[in-house]
Amino acid sequence: MADAALLKRIRTVHLGSHQTYGAPRVHADLREQGERHSRKRIDRLLAVCRFSSFDPNNEPHGEHDFGAVEVGGERFFWKIDTYDRAILGGSLDPADPAVTTRVLTIMRADEY
Repeated sequence: MADAALLKRIRTVHLGSHQTYGAPRVHADLREQGERHSRKRIDRLLAVCRFSSFDPNNEPHGEHDFGAVEVGGERFFWKIDTYDRAILGGSLDPADPAVTTRVLTIMRADEY
């Protein structure tokens, strides 16, 4: 399952718990539903889902498409890019999901 699809599933479980479930419980819920994902992957994606620390230092353009999170003592950067539906170039209207494909990239900060 692609990260974007799994992130939607994680968000659904997390919001369904009134944002009280952490990664262990989200991971357990997904396993109960027959989905198999590594706990570390769930940790990283949930950290991105919970991220809300946008400020001029880490988000100078106000686009809310980049952030940094710490998971398990490691620092990760995440970035959302917007492409046209064919993923051949940038979207003409990134706010319109009918013409936009969003791609989430999560990378270890020490490898950037």
